[in-house]
Amino acid sequence: MDPKEQSRLVELARESRILILNMLTKAGSGHTGGSLSVVEILAYLYFHKMRLRPSEPSWPDRDRLVLSKGHAAPALYTMLAMRGFIPKDVLFRLRRVDGSLQGHPDMLRTPGVDASTGSLGQGLSIACGMALGLRLSSSDSKVYAILGDGEIQEGQIWEAAMSAAHYKLKNLVAFIDANQLQIDGRVQDVMNVEPIAAKWESFGWNVQEIDGHDFAQIDEAIAAAEARDGDKPNMIVARTTKGKGVSFIEGKVGFHGVTPNMDELRAAMKELGGSVLLEGKS
Repeated sequence: MDPKEQSRLVELARESRILILNMLTKAGSGHTGGSLSVVEILAYLYFHKMRLRPSEPSWPDRDRLVLSKGHAAPALYTMLAMRGFIPKDVLFRLRRVDGSLQGHPDMLRTPGVDASTGSLGQGLSIACGMALGLRLSSSDSKVYAILGDGEIQEGQIWEAAMSAAHYKLKNLVAFIDANQLQIDGRVQDVMNVEPIAAKWESFGWNVQEIDGHDFAQIDEAIAAAEARDGDKPNMIVARTTKGKGVSFIEGKVGFHGVTPNMDELRAAMKELGGSVLLEGKS
């Protein structure tokens, strides 16, 4: 990846974080930490990698994205808005009964959402079905899935992992947003999932580990996945920081499902070089 493209993606990630924090503060509910940790992965996919048509969200030849960790929906919504699938002003109607942006992705309400997710553990099964269907249709479209490290404590994840290897779904690339925290504390204390890479390898996947906030490493991992011979699905274990981008949110489990207040939003905007977009609004 050339430096100019990397700089462009870094700026898009910054803009995404500004929008995420503003929309969550406006909503007064939602998941802050896990939305901020997955920004670089989504920015890379939506602005550099995936084949998409924002004017035609259901274009048959598009690549698909399954946000299995559906509570990170604010990050996905910012990408859809910045990419042109939805107007930016709808971001500030997050979690409203009369709005189109639910607390978790809803493909029936939001253009550009390929799968309704949020019940943790189910998204990888959806992605497997998509990948198998595309292959049977002789399509060269790819399916990308994003899981949480707490989410992979769910048994259905490992059933899907076996299925993906059994059906040789090489058109499936999954990421684990390994930010080490879940709502009840540290993943290793709630139900340890390490060694993650060795487990996925034993289930028949090609596995790589990267810094999930480094665009160059994300790019290299995707390129390596595409270049591999054979028929294995691909897993990229992305080591990330919960709440990435804001010093007083980073690594804080308390911000898993809690939004910033106005004072915290102002402090976050100072760090990100952004603006408080909610002043004077109901």
